Amino acid sequence: MQKLVIKGRFPSLNEIIASAKSHPMVYAKEKKKLTTSVALLAKVQKLVPVLGSVQVDFYWYEPNRRRDPDNIQVGMKYVLDGLVLGGILPTDGWGTIKGLSSRFLLDPENPRVEVQIEQWRE
Repeated sequence: MQKLVIKGRFPSLNEIIASAKSHPMVYAKEKKKLTTSVALLAKVQKLVPVLGSVQVDFYWYEPNRRRDPDNIQVGMKYVLDGLVLGGILPTDGWGTIKGLSSRFLLDPENPRVEVQIEQWRE
């Protein structure tokens, strides 16, 4: 099992929609920045490339309950794309990702996302 810790929070789905409506390039730049950040964090935290299929578990630590869980977990897209960009996952398609889960927790002092990647066992 490997673990990636990402400090802070990702934009909510509502924020993503608002930025995409403002101008298509605003969203594209934001997505590239967030995806690249995840890729760099994976390297810094010394994650190693995985072969085969995986289960990915997300632990979303929020400072409060203001955002709905479905708005929070849209950040999965940035994380998975960043792990592919960083060479940790070969793809984020069906051949690699066999399971995804999310748990939502509170930590007002240290909002973050913890991502656990485990080899899939059939």
